[in-house]
Amino acid sequence: MASITVYEVGPRDGLQNEAAIVPVEGRIAFVEALAAAGAPVVEVGAFVSPKWVPQMADTDAVWRGIRSRPGTRYSALVPNLTGLERAIAAGITDVGIFAAASESFSHRNLNQSIADSLNTYRAVARTALDAGCQVRAYLSTAFGCPFEGDVAVRVVIDTTKALLDMGAYEVAISDTIGIAHPGQVRQVLNCVLGSIPANKIALHFHDTRGTALANALTALDLGVTTFDSSAGGLGGCPYAPGATGNVATEDLLFMLHGLGHETGISLHAVCQASAAIGPWIGRPSPSRYLRAWIATH
Repeated sequence: MASITVYEVGPRDGLQNEAAIVPVEGRIAFVEALAAAGAPVVEVGAFVSPKWVPQMADTDAVWRGIRSRPGTRYSALVPNLTGLERAIAAGITDVGIFAAASESFSHRNLNQSIADSLNTYRAVARTALDAGCQVRAYLSTAFGCPFEGDVAVRVVIDTTKALLDMGAYEVAISDTIGIAHPGQVRQVLNCVLGSIPANKIALHFHDTRGTALANALTALDLGVTTFDSSAGGLGGCPYAPGATGNVATEDLLFMLHGLGHETGISLHAVCQASAAIGPWIGRPSPSRYLRAWIATH
């Protein structure tokens, strides 16, 4: 069976969409526990304005407090050159940028058109690469937009290519509001993979409608081997009221391991990490596997 990369986004995409604000020490412990579980990559936070995303304030302090584990990469999201400068100053060498596949979402989330955001990210990517950083990209609303509805696959392909051309090593094609279903995933990926290698693509599924695992299974069948997930299923989306977070790392690992795929991650240790962050969050985890695990431990 294939070796699958599970890209852990709980400390960033998970926590930034929770109502609770976890203090620096709690975030450090969460990151360290996920790394100790064997996560190959952990996204530690985002260098965004604390005015707009208070959950991500002090990401530099979180990074400086982490005892790095050999074998784990640590990344952070940067929205612009200012965020990149802060990340580099903190010592981050893996950064993420995020564009959108719909104009409405791009304007709402970035206050820029798709074209203008790509111009911004060309400068960010060039500066990051010159500083010795790796650049990963996210493409939001690739399966549907809360403002426009359907998104043209051609835009997904063209924007993904633009992000790769500016130096991103990988693009996480994202179901931001959790609207995708397996039939649509197959249709979109058949088009995308017709011109972009599978090893340049990751999938970022939210579980709003309960289809994230089925979507991941479909993508696996088509040759994709990198999936984003959030420990405990933390998160949500401000543009999808009532939305759950990313597919839960525990649920994804249980499926992957059951299929015989290697991830290098201890499911038991991820459950311990998620259970430890739970009291800070103040709500039950949506992860089905984690809830069953807590009930028996």
